[in-house]
Amino acid sequence: MQPTEYTQRFLTGVQHTAMNLDACQIDRIVELLLETRSREGRLFLLGVGGGAGHAGHAVNDFRKIAGIEAYAPTDNVSELTARINDEGWSSCYANWLRGSRLRSDDALFIFSVGGGSLEKKISTNIVESLRLGVRTGATIVGVVGRDGGYTAQVADACVIVPEFSADTVTPLVESFQAVIWHLIVSHPRLKRNEMKWEQTSLLRGERSFSIAMA
Repeated sequence: MQPTEYTQRFLTGVQHTAMNLDACQIDRIVELLLETRSREGRLFLLGVGGGAGHAGHAVNDFRKIAGIEAYAPTDNVSELTARINDEGWSSCYANWLRGSRLRSDDALFIFSVGGGSLEKKISTNIVESLRLGVRTGATIVGVVGRDGGYTAQVADACVIVPEFSADTVTPLVESFQAVIWHLIVSHPRLKRNEMKWEQTSLLRGERSFSIAMA
């Protein structure tokens, strides 16, 4: 049985994307988050759609593995929907950040395919959050796609996932957002706590080494 053309092309796109990521920008994000943690700043993760799902997952990883105090507005559905209902979509994240007393010691981490655009009226709530972050002096990082939109314009470090084909932009960008944040939280410079399976493997390796030396 041969794979379909789309399946083979998608997997080729995965390889192409991985080989063309800007590793220096990834390392720069690691450095900036190290600085955020060292000054006891907080990390706010923002995304819409798939990016919102990434934000919730990444909050867990940054808190548990990297020891960074982290939050996402989408983790509190009651507050988020109340703000959307009463205040509107564009301001819902920015007002949540105001309620969280966003300050210059903090950092914003953006997961967005387009990076946000007021002109195109895409992810305007992310754009408003970024504008607040700039005014506040917070560190801004992101993993985005295409040309990076407003996120890439104002970020202190931003990974733009390279486009492979027009029909795989969103799935490949969102896939690699997860790859990149997992790289970041597991980076030796940022990681504080071992993950369960790695810890189990390390213990197994130590036992195997002890048996071999006996």
